[in-house]
Amino acid sequence: MAAPTSRPDPRDDYRVIRWTEWYQSKGLSKWAANRLRKSGKGPRVVQLTEHAIGVTVKDDREWTEARTREGV
Repeated sequence: MAAPTSRPDPRDDYRVIRWTEWYQSKGLSKWAANRLRKSGKGPRVVQLTEHAIGVTVKDDREWTEARTREGV
């Protein structure tokens, strides 16, 4: 019997990663991440509260893929 294939849940694309968790997962400092965001070179952010922001899984993936270089 073949193992069932697991498909990613499309709802995961809209799960929000808190800003601190996001930049730490990328190995960025808070300063570098905020510089990227303020310059418009970071991923799109979601305003969660007056003071909290995050990044959707989809926007994180797209931002990361856009920066992937081959042959490095």
